[in-house]
Amino acid sequence: MKKLLLAMGLMALAGGAMAAGKPCEELKAEIAAKLDAKGVTGYKLEIVDKGDPAGKVVGSCEGGTKEIVYRRG
Repeated sequence: MKKLLLAMGLMALAGGAMAAGKPCEELKAEIAAKLDAKGVTGYKLEIVDKGDPAGKVVGSCEGGTKEIVYRRG
């Protein structure tokens, strides 16, 4: 019974960490690496508050409170 409770407690902690989402800078770097690998040039990635219409949304981070936006030029 104690092992079951311990396992449930650890799973709850792990679930909370995953729900927090990725840090924005880490996700932005991953997206930039993918775009660079495809040969895309002349773009800008910005981290904005969720809902700011600044371009095409290409990612969500920090628990969905921020978005990464892609713009040409």
